[in-house]
Amino acid sequence: MDFRTIIDIPVSDIRIDHSTRMMLFGSCFSENIGRKLLQSKFQVDVNPFGILYNPFSVSAAMQRLLSAIPFSEADLICHNGIYHSLMHHGHFSDPDRAICLQNISARFESAVSQIRQTDLFLITFGSAYVYQWKESGEIAGNCHKLPAWLFHRFRLSVEEITEEWGKLITSLREIHSDVQLLFTVSPVRHWKEGAHENQVSKSVLHLAIDNLLQLFPENVRYFPAYEVMMDELRDYRFYEDDMMHPSPFAIDYIWHLFGNTFFSSETSKIMKEWEQIRKAMEHHPLYPGTEAHDAFVKDTLRKLESFSKKYPEISVEVEKWKGA
Repeated sequence: MDFRTIIDIPVSDIRIDHSTRMMLFGSCFSENIGRKLLQSKFQVDVNPFGILYNPFSVSAAMQRLLSAIPFSEADLICHNGIYHSLMHHGHFSDPDRAICLQNISARFESAVSQIRQTDLFLITFGSAYVYQWKESGEIAGNCHKLPAWLFHRFRLSVEEITEEWGKLITSLREIHSDVQLLFTVSPVRHWKEGAHENQVSKSVLHLAIDNLLQLFPENVRYFPAYEVMMDELRDYRFYEDDMMHPSPFAIDYIWHLFGNTFFSSETSKIMKEWEQIRKAMEHHPLYPGTEAHDAFVKDTLRKLESFSKKYPEISVEVEKWKGA
């Protein structure tokens, strides 16, 4: 007898391997999966604007990258001595205007160089609620704790999200006809919106994604991270102390299901080989400088060199430099 609801996730027709060029945008799930992908040496750019929660801010970020229009000081606002961009997460902010702009521009330029060659976009929607900057009408990706009266708060409709993303997907298909978009809904509850409003918000996101699945069946897929967390892991032991965010165990479990869905057996084999090397390189010795430790380091470097020759498409230059 099984005392939980198992989410049936069929193996996807999308195959992700180490040659797949990926970009991830959106809420915390994108960050969590992005870290796992980076650790496993996939080609991935994770949230070049930082964490974004609503569908319009994610769309605006991607369109800005496609336009390649750089950011300038005119795009920044100053509040309590800190410079911010309404399109970016707070980790780009800085008391020095030049440093803030430099932080934004470095990530922006890197992402611009990649977006038109991207094979797969993983998009995570967190909330259908948006905050519109009254002064310009811009939808804020992050409010940076500015006074609430400066914003107009409202909930996007299913139709608005579908129309916005329908246009964006059409543009992406014109650049790369085989582009794939993998959507998820963040399992993190936005409790400040209220229990009922959170449920309505998540429902809007699900319905909008379902519309996109119907409109673009060749390019759009869905991964049920939300359903796994809400049903298969329906227990507070799988949450962080705030009772809102998935615990490390839950993230690992969803990552395992993600791999089963999108990775081939060959890709999984490569990942296991790399994981052994990665853990060895992160090992902190009790007695550095001993013969045993020197032998361990030399053996690890030999394995790294062997891995590099076996899989030349996977870059390990950073690890070689650290181990040298």
